[in-house]
Amino acid sequence: MKTTNYYNTFIAVAEDCPAALAEVPPKKQQPTVADLQFEMIASAPYRYTSDDVIFQVYAMKQEIQKSELKVAREQFFSKGQACLRSSPLSKRYGWGIHCNEEGRVALYAIESQEYQHLLKDKNLKQVKAMRSKR
Repeated sequence: MKTTNYYNTFIAVAEDCPAALAEVPPKKQQPTVADLQFEMIASAPYRYTSDDVIFQVYAMKQEIQKSELKVAREQFFSKGQACLRSSPLSKRYGWGIHCNEEGRVALYAIESQEYQHLLKDKNLKQVKAMRSKR
């Protein structure tokens, strides 16, 4: 089974992120991927792994029934999936994502002291979110 989890890693905002300050993704009639990811991670820092977030958002968007989740998750991760480096939270909305030693994730606003601390932490693998434009 493939995974999107990172360990002891900080995902910094993309080089072409338009947000100078972190923004909460706007609420729309139909929840967006950004909105669902934000709600999930912000409401429970370090509770979920990247795999948990990516799959649960997929399951919500696809309206997968609770009884089908286990099989659906196995099928979902049987092939490679985009990781949180491609999340709109880091590409568009100004949120850095810290993955701890257990692979659990939390969000940090680009303007925060914690973000700057994590960005300079030599004990963490440092990666950037994927750019929106080539």
